[in-house]
Amino acid sequence: MSFLGVVNEVLRVAGTLNIISLFAGAGGLDLGFEKAGFNIMWANEYDKDIWETYRYNHKNTLLDTRSITNIPAEDVPECDGIIGGPPCQSWSEGGSKRGLNDKRGQLFWDYIRILNAKNPKFFVAENVKGMLMSRYGDALDNFKKAFSEAGKYGYDLHFQLVNAADYGVPEDRERVLFIGFRKDLKVNFSFPEPTTPVGHRITLRQAIGDLAA
Repeated sequence: MSFLGVVNEVLRVAGTLNIISLFAGAGGLDLGFEKAGFNIMWANEYDKDIWETYRYNHKNTLLDTRSITNIPAEDVPECDGIIGGPPCQSWSEGGSKRGLNDKRGQLFWDYIRILNAKNPKFFVAENVKGMLMSRYGDALDNFKKAFSEAGKYGYDLHFQLVNAADYGVPEDRERVLFIGFRKDLKVNFSFPEPTTPVGHRITLRQAIGDLAA
């Protein structure tokens, strides 16, 4: 079953699910989940330059502006799912390539810390393609192991590099996705097949050309 299929089935059975968003940024990932029917009840973002934009676009979400390293797990609401993308600069192919030697790279562990404490039904974490470089092999294996073993039940982890351009988005944007469903739920999941293969990708003009003045 594809991710969208899983989402639709879960919503059909359980109704609206409450989500918390870590490293929320301007809230793009949150917006996608809201459009899919989820309730983003609480979010965390430390960059003060983004707060106004997030609050403008997510008026019903409580935004916690503390550094995630200073947020005790008990301050985070109970939830059905956790989403978020820890800072990517440490893993970027065009960045300093410091990985876990950069404090920003270590923030993945805070995502996992909260996942351990909250035991949600599912989680989604994303980051840049650079995480797949061989120099980060040990760190990536450790993250996968920690995600799989998190919480009381553990998670069935699904890991894949995806490109937004393969799914009708006019942008060549590759991201590593970690998607986990709690083992006790026995969710049958598979990543969806591309809808717009190479040669049929949508251009920016096709997507928003009608907005030209």
